[in-house]
Amino acid sequence: MRHLALAATLLATLAAVPAWADKNKSLCPTCGVVQSVQQEKRDGQGGALGMVGGAVVGGLLGNQVGGGTGKTLATIGGAVGGAYVGNEVQKKATSQKVWVTRVRMKDGGERSFEQAAQPAWRAGQVVRVNDQGVPVLLP
Repeated sequence: MRHLALAATLLATLAAVPAWADKNKSLCPTCGVVQSVQQEKRDGQGGALGMVGGAVVGGLLGNQVGGGTGKTLATIGGAVGGAYVGNEVQKKATSQKVWVTRVRMKDGGERSFEQAAQPAWRAGQVVRVNDQGVPVLLP
């Protein structure tokens, strides 16, 4: 009875081994199986141009409100708010889309790679990571 239980446990363990493990046996040390390929959006960077432009516009708009001390406070508040909005607008204007590839390496670890162009591989295919750290599709 113990042998039967042991055999059942062994079979259950073997059945739980992921499918990529079979492919992994014959992989080179820098090779892996592509798990997913998807496009993601990355925010760009803000900068002085967006902040200064936003501050000028915000300050001019704030200057149109109120009088005396209230006008000064509105101008300052408009400039600060405009600088923030201008910076966010610049981030959106310089955003870009990238392709993210997740690869399960031979050692079981997972690595992610980003590139601007759509990659030639898809999930389930084998890639090798070259000396520059870039995945290359294996034939």
